[in-house]
Amino acid sequence: MIKLYSDGVYLVNGTDIVTGNTEYNQNEARQGTISYDILKNHNTSNDMNKLRLKFDALASHDITFVGIIQTAKASGLTKFPVPYVLTNCHNSLCAVGGTINEDDHMFGLSAAKKYGGIYVPPHIAVIHQYMREMMAGCGKMILGSDSHTRYGALGTMAIGEGGGELVKQILSDTYDISYPDVIAIYLDNAPKSNVGPQDIALAIIEKVFKNGFVKNKVMEFVGPGIANLHTDFRNGIDVMTTETTCLTSIWQTDEDTKTYLTAHNRVEDYKKLEPKEVAYYDGMVYVDLAEIKPMIALPFHPSNVYEIEYLNNNLEEVLAEIETKGKELLGDNVDFNLRNKIRNGQLQVDQAIIAGCAGGTYSSIKDAAKLLKGHTCGQDEFNLSVYPSSQPVMMQLVKEGIIADIMASGAIVKTAFCGPCFGAGDTPFNGAFSIRHTTRNFPSREGSKPVNGQISSVALMDARSIAATAINGGLLTPAPEIATSDYATYTFDSASYENRIYDGFNNAYTDLKLKYGPNIKDWPQMSELTDNILLEVVSVINDPVTTTDELIPSGEASSYRSNPLGLAEFTLSRRDPNYVGLAKNNVRYEIERRAGKISEDLSKVYDKIRTIDKDISTLDTEVGSVIYAKKPGDGSAREQAASCQRVLGGLANISMEYATKRYRSNLINWGMIPFILPDAYSFKVGDFIFVPDVRNGIDIGTVKAYVISDAVEEITLTIDEMTEQEKRILKAGSLINLNRSKMNNK
Repeated sequence: MIKLYSDGVYLVNGTDIVTGNTEYNQNEARQGTISYDILKNHNTSNDMNKLRLKFDALASHDITFVGIIQTAKASGLTKFPVPYVLTNCHNSLCAVGGTINEDDHMFGLSAAKKYGGIYVPPHIAVIHQYMREMMAGCGKMILGSDSHTRYGALGTMAIGEGGGELVKQILSDTYDISYPDVIAIYLDNAPKSNVGPQDIALAIIEKVFKNGFVKNKVMEFVGPGIANLHTDFRNGIDVMTTETTCLTSIWQTDEDTKTYLTAHNRVEDYKKLEPKEVAYYDGMVYVDLAEIKPMIALPFHPSNVYEIEYLNNNLEEVLAEIETKGKELLGDNVDFNLRNKIRNGQLQVDQAIIAGCAGGTYSSIKDAAKLLKGHTCGQDEFNLSVYPSSQPVMMQLVKEGIIADIMASGAIVKTAFCGPCFGAGDTPFNGAFSIRHTTRNFPSREGSKPVNGQISSVALMDARSIAATAINGGLLTPAPEIATSDYATYTFDSASYENRIYDGFNNAYTDLKLKYGPNIKDWPQMSELTDNILLEVVSVINDPVTTTDELIPSGEASSYRSNPLGLAEFTLSRRDPNYVGLAKNNVRYEIERRAGKISEDLSKVYDKIRTIDKDISTLDTEVGSVIYAKKPGDGSAREQAASCQRVLGGLANISMEYATKRYRSNLINWGMIPFILPDAYSFKVGDFIFVPDVRNGIDIGTVKAYVISDAVEEITLTIDEMTEQEKRILKAGSLINLNRSKMNNK
């Protein structure tokens, strides 16, 4: 059972839930949360309502760190001020685009040497497992350029953001936010032995995603049920909190946390974290762990959750509903069919994967192996791949004979790699149905291309139920009761890290040169914002939610993330293939304006604008493009979802709301205005929107604009609260521009 308390609650003595009017002082009790102390200790302002945070460490992987370092370098970077971990777990295969992926890796190694960073080579560890093993500690804060940056179960408040926010930290600037709401996630009782961390995570996601219950808030895990979960298990729940759209997470810590950190030779990073005697929370999610059953998140979102038992008993009805929703999302170009997977009343699965920061943990793989031992995955279409999340995890599984048991079943064991999470590995055949203990199941996240008529689909499940399905011939099966693994037998062997990882923190060789490759390009020049702007609508997306995967796909496109213009060619390629051509066509208007000319077709638009303002100066009005989407930005932290629009002439987004803070931050850092239009509007591709006095509008948060179509219609665009720095970034045209101006003024 999961119950939501939408009004504020008090937690007394760490266990008693108190609601309604009480004798407690709410303002004092707000300071009783774990979150308050951590945020206070990292806040550099004198105002806890307006936080300016500095982090203890940073983390990026090989499809984000090149752009971040290039941006910081252009802004005056000399050395990394805090430990900055550069992992190579996304483009590890180096399989697409020729030599360019390995060039990125060598760039990363040279940057670690030059600026004093920590370089983790390919196949050694996925980003979040390395940070758990080597960097996270109680009371710390870590910022990462990956949306699943979550180490709350180790007492670390970790946030996934776009690269621009890491650039600010690298330049000793701050992460500026208003003090967030804090929601208690109260865990009670103990889970059944066939229930894993993914089951619990999916159950929570299903209850809080669609209603935005924890959106941009802190999820603080408390309650007596935590003691019934070992830390490796907690990590598996914690990493999935990203799919709730929360800002970050934090857990109370205990002796088991200490045991985990001690096993990783970092006992000094332990301290007990718990709410004070009275703590006030802005809401609560009560979770009875004993009531949760094996779960499955059906395509195409982690919140699309059912109990496996319920699904198996209602296959036709549920799958027909998923097909209807899928066809609305995918259109008529794709033959999306799940009911053709029903075999004699059971659901036939084609592929299974246990991998990454969510599924590749020691305890999840060990529990799956217990079920696989002595069984076969079969010789037909169904196949299973297992990716331990780090070399130390792999080494321990080898020492215990667990890898041998997995391999003997016919499953394939592979090295640490994030590819199955974003479509760069194990792409299924067309029409296949894949079950995965990974993080996401968005359309095309597994590597298919719906725009080309290709589709396979992913459901998220726990490793234990995946193993049960594997030994049942690929027929969907919930995990049986098993003797679950604790973490007591785990021995962390750091030899693979010590003998392969480059640790240059506090040892920068500033005279060294960075190693470039032909695909590593500087950011193109971006213009300062003019007083007025003219926006052409080049894409209209009316889906309820638009993911960053749809804005800029992963998979093969990831190889070009070090090449801004090369990557931009993939923008919206899986959602709106006409976008790139229309955006490029719009760019010519701005090129002509800068040359002092106005094209004939644009002059007709200005004729209509002059009915609003007869004195408008066409040559002082920047022309750019805009995307309209109802709720863009769910999913990955990738800043390229915004930067690719910018390098193609984008100046703004218009939406009813933004799915995540990180996407909105990415827009701002790349000089794109995050306009809000609260009610749905029927824009058409080719419409123009004239926004006068936009710089003043940024200051006051609202502006009158005019839609120029067959007629002229006035609308009001708003901008949610911004920091003073964010306003300066937008006016400068990008974070790079603002930093360059600071350098020039020194």
